[in-house]
Amino acid sequence: MSIFTGSGVAIVTPFTKEGINYTSFEKLLEYQIKEGTDAIIVCGTTGEPSTMSVEEKVSVIQFAVEKVQGRIPVIAGTGGNNTKTVIELSQKAESLGVDALLIVTPYYNKTTQKGLVEHFNAIADAVHLPIIIYNVPSRTGLNMTPTTLRELAQHRNIQAMKEASGNITQIVEMARICNGFIDIYSGNDDHVVPVLSVGGKGVISVVANIAPKDMHNLVKAFLSGHIDESVKLQFKINTLVEVLFTEVNPIPIKTALNLIGFDVGELRLPLTSMSELNLTLLKKRLLEHGYKIQ
Repeated sequence: MSIFTGSGVAIVTPFTKEGINYTSFEKLLEYQIKEGTDAIIVCGTTGEPSTMSVEEKVSVIQFAVEKVQGRIPVIAGTGGNNTKTVIELSQKAESLGVDALLIVTPYYNKTTQKGLVEHFNAIADAVHLPIIIYNVPSRTGLNMTPTTLRELAQHRNIQAMKEASGNITQIVEMARICNGFIDIYSGNDDHVVPVLSVGGKGVISVVANIAPKDMHNLVKAFLSGHIDESVKLQFKINTLVEVLFTEVNPIPIKTALNLIGFDVGELRLPLTSMSELNLTLLKKRLLEHGYKIQ
């Protein structure tokens, strides 16, 4: 059984100057559930976990689990480049009641394909939760190959892949050799329909932070056989993708949330505010999509 089918939002973390803005975070969680989002992913890249302390990560994960109350799955991002640390945080997340883990491939120190197998198997052996591997070479400098994924899929706890390589040929090959062994979620908002077309189960989405209903409906339409409707929604979402990735994620999406009335605060250094040119483009596109700028 899949961890989820549909649109999972890689939710932002609202900050204050002192820490986490839990009032705003609760509003975001309720908004996502109300608008049809199928899963909440906390402490993913979009949540800025690399600038959060371990205590903040644990607190955010716990808060999400308690507020969502089982209405939809809560998935915790616990990845890193130190296997021992990843295991410790993953075990803590499990004790807090999350439904699954999202674990990115190691970055900076990276590893070999053999190292990837040993890293993920060690984590999977240490928990009892389903694991979604996150492959995003543009951020990690490391790509997981289809054959490595197929080998890892033999572990009972490794159940899915968030594929954000942008390499459609690779994704198709993963789908071919892992068919029936592992689920694939699109890690790129502009590739949802292509991934669904080869058997994907949905998307872990940045754009869903501001367009949860559209992203949910895109996946639902495709899986219900309404391909034309799904493609139209993909085209619509891609016009948002165009402006929401003019700068490194999550700079534009967090800016967009603030613009449309969600107080998610500033980004933490080394991320900074958008350039005036890109901010102007973002505002224009949001207005075109019917959003009210605050």
